[in-house]
Formats: sequence, C-alpha cells, structure tokens
Amino acid sequence: MTIRSLVPLPVRRHFRDLSASYSTLRLIAGMWEDQGFTPSGDPNDESGERRGFWREFEDNVDWTDPGHVNRVLRVYETLVDAFTPEDLASTRKFMDRQGFDVDAEGRIRPKPDTALTMVAAMPRSLTALRDPAMILDSFERINRALPTDPAQAIGSAKELVEATAKTVLEELGVPFEDKTAKLPQLIDRAQRELGLHPQTVAPGPDGSQAVKRILGGLSGIALGLGELRNEAWGTGHAVRRTGLRPRHGYLAVGAAHTWCQVILDTLADPSAPWRTHAATTAG
Repeated sequence: MTIRSLVPLPVRRHFRDLSASYSTLRLIAGMWEDQGFTPSGDPNDESGERRGFWREFEDNVDWTDPGHVNRVLRVYETLVDAFTPEDLASTRKFMDRQGFDVDAEGRIRPKPDTALTMVAAMPRSLTALRDPAMILDSFERINRALPTDPAQAIGSAKELVEATAKTVLEELGVPFEDKTAKLPQLIDRAQRELGLHPQTVAPGPDGSQAVKRILGGLSGIALGLGELRNEAWGTGHAVRRTGLRPRHGYLAVGAAHTWCQVILDTLADPSAPWRTHAATTAG
C-alpha cells in the first residue's frame, strides 16, 4: 500500500479544462509560478495550447505531497476568481462530490475525511519506511472514524501505536512474535531499540533528565491507549460503555500521533544516538 494521489484525476481535469476558457498563457504561467512551480517542457497529448501548457505545470507536481497539493489548491483558487456565477456554482457542486469545499470567497479546503487531510496528519518521516502499509491502514481507519465514532477512533489509535512499534522493529531487524507480542512489550522494545526509553543512557539532550521525564510520559501515553481500548471504551468488545464523546476520540488519536511522530522521526534521524550505538554493537 502506498500513499495515493491526493487530488483525484477528475478534479485535475476539471481545472485543466477551465484553464482554456478563463486564462491566457501568460496568466497560466503567473498562477503556477506564483506558487513556486515551473513547467516541465515535456510534450503531452492535451488538445489546445493553454491546456497543454497547464499540463506542463501539473507534470512537475508531486501529487502525494501535501505541501505541493496545498499550493496547487491556491492555483485553483486564482482561477476560480475569474469564474462566472454559473461556473462557480457548478464547480462548487462538483468539488463537493470530490471531497473539497469551495467557500463563498473561493477558497478551497479538503473535507475532513479526504486523503489529503489524512496524509497531512502523518509524520513526514513515514516516507522513509520500506513498508508503511500497517501504519497507513491505521491512519485511514482513524480518518474514517473521526469525529463520529469515538470508540472506533480509540481502537484505531491503539492499532496505530501497535503498527508503528511493529514496523520500527521490522525496520531495525529486531525479532518479535507478531501474533503473541503484547502492546506493552512492543512499546518497551521499540523505545529501547531507538534509545527513547527513560532508562537509556544517551549523549546530548536525549540523555538529559528533562527528556527522560518526557520519555517516561511518552511510554505512559502509548500504554494508556491500550488500557483505554481494553477497558471496553474502544472497539472490539461485545458491549461498549456509554458516555463516549468525540473529545475522547480526539484525545486518543492525538496521543497516538504524538508517540508515533517521536518514534518515526527518531528512526529516520541520521544523527540519532541509536545509530551510533547500533554501529558500535555491530562492530
């Protein structure tokens, strides 16, 4: 499983088509260049000079990168400013079906349950993993659950922590029992292997008392998610307790994001102390 395009092809075609009616080559260049894009210069099969020129800028967009995509949305907004009321109304309906809102001022925002919103919440260090499939799957479940199903969000937050711990251990070549390993064991092992356990001795800020205190809290966050789910506040139980609110789901998801962010960023950091320790051990 990989991170897919964050802007559906129909949306890209919609604005490419309208670019021929509402802009000139000079205006097209200005829209894209103002957002830091340059034309590829590569030939394409688009009909019409303006459509083809617009496509050249699209060819230089990384459609899986939230930063690139957010800048593309600003390009679209510039084009929207020139629309007739009829085309604006039509575009608003079309974009709603594609997972985007166009407000009264022409600003375009992704809906909460879109891939763009989901990926924007992910640590960028996720892209350094060989196989992020388990983590991406957990993020998708979380995105579907918030804010309407806090029990599912709590269960998926716990699964996100578990998936992250397992993925990290796999990346480091550390053996573990996939079927029988308990969450506390996985969390403890992952943090120890990355030098993020409060008992770890590490140089620099990683070994300071302040950071160790934070790391102790970090372990508690991850363990608390498992306990919250196992106490029947999450999914996976025949009977759910009443009283869950969206804020409980957001609490669990925010806690899981914090833990995963630190774990994945440390794994990807080329100067993290765990790398020196691993090299010493290997030598």
